[in-house]
Amino acid sequence: MKKICLLPLSLLFSAFSFSQTFTVTLKTPSYKGGVAFLCYHMGKNLNIEDSTVVNTQGVAVFTGNRTLPGGIYSIVFPGKRLTMDFFIDKQQTIEIIADSADLANAVVKGSKENDLFQQYQQYVVSKGTQMQVEKIGYSNSRTKKDSSLHEENYARLNKELNEFRDSIILHSPQSMMTLFLKTMKEPEILYRSPKNRKDSVENFNYYKAHYWDGITFMDDRILRTPFFLPKLERYYREVIPQSSDTIINDIDYKLLLARTCPEMYKFLLNWLTDEYISPKYMGQDAIFVHLFEKYHSKGVSSWLNEKQIETISRRAYMQMSNLIGVKAANIEMVDSMGKKRALYDQPADYMLLVFWDPSCGHCKEELPRIDSIYRASWKKHGVKIYAVLSENDKKADWVNYIIEHNIGDWIHVYETKELEKSIADAQKPGFRQLFDVIQTPTLLLLDNEKRIIGKKLGWQQLNDLLETKWASKKE
Repeated sequence: MKKICLLPLSLLFSAFSFSQTFTVTLKTPSYKGGVAFLCYHMGKNLNIEDSTVVNTQGVAVFTGNRTLPGGIYSIVFPGKRLTMDFFIDKQQTIEIIADSADLANAVVKGSKENDLFQQYQQYVVSKGTQMQVEKIGYSNSRTKKDSSLHEENYARLNKELNEFRDSIILHSPQSMMTLFLKTMKEPEILYRSPKNRKDSVENFNYYKAHYWDGITFMDDRILRTPFFLPKLERYYREVIPQSSDTIINDIDYKLLLARTCPEMYKFLLNWLTDEYISPKYMGQDAIFVHLFEKYHSKGVSSWLNEKQIETISRRAYMQMSNLIGVKAANIEMVDSMGKKRALYDQPADYMLLVFWDPSCGHCKEELPRIDSIYRASWKKHGVKIYAVLSENDKKADWVNYIIEHNIGDWIHVYETKELEKSIADAQKPGFRQLFDVIQTPTLLLLDNEKRIIGKKLGWQQLNDLLETKWASKKE
């Protein structure tokens, strides 16, 4: 059973208030009481639209002075163990007759969309049962002849199922059933058995180009389904190349399409913001910054409250100055002897910025490892380490750690209280904002022009990156 979300989607969807009304009447002889729920599919959850008591005659009436957005809805029966899906679209006076012991034969009246939906469900159940028999037969086959027969039968049944779906799309092109079948449909594969890399590349390019066939992003009915969100997740996480520029171009195009469909626009912008506010791959923070600069900062996400906008804005400003490829900000701090050591005054083929705290448990694990690889390899390749104390009230512990662990040949600096105050008085961003230091250790790798080429990586990943750079120089 789907997870039921008892909280309204206050962020995404505001209440709809029109002059029309909806009425969904449930007749279920299996119950003489209890609370039933009218829910709608949204992503991976069922979200409650309305609830009512089932009377002693087994009747529950859901009604309201508003029109329900089109989509796949569900009755959740008392006890929350059983659910039954149906469509709501333009026709909004619907009667459902359902025996909980035989939901497969429930009847939905008052909607042509549901007539088609029930035909589809019955056909799928019938074909699915036959296909399962063939799968079991294939697994139990003892001869090649038997296994081939079951394999052929399964392929034939699957072909018939796909042809049935295609016939609905052909003969009922404007129906909600067609919309949802198009959303669920997978693109054809050019080469079932690719023989070389060229075939595989063409397969991928064709799949990507046709992934959204039939979906316009201008119809918000597909939002209230269980399969649109997984399709969206798969596309941005697995299908589209993970280059920031590629994703940004794709995002802008889809949001442009969705501008005429407010609920789709809200859904996409919210999901994309959540997806890339903490990106999984280095460099993808540029996507979140782009979403902030082009959309949120322009006031288009007016449905967000002040706290949400503040959170998005703060995170974007933390990332803006340390994107991959930009020049790092020049910071000027002092060493343990009080001597100024500006970052840009330290020439190096590669500079590793380390923001750390001597009392941080993770720092105590990582710094010795960094020093080991630095001495074994990095140092002879012209790498320098510019290490910044993240908490200036721990100066004594900081000095002791440097001495005890013999890492004095790093460039160790900290920001004095006076420097910190002067930066704040001048209303300039501090190093935490400039380098997105929200945890320790935070590591950034700079090239000889102080451009950021790596960030938020562990020492092993940094070493791999450096090895790649050195190898490419040799070539």
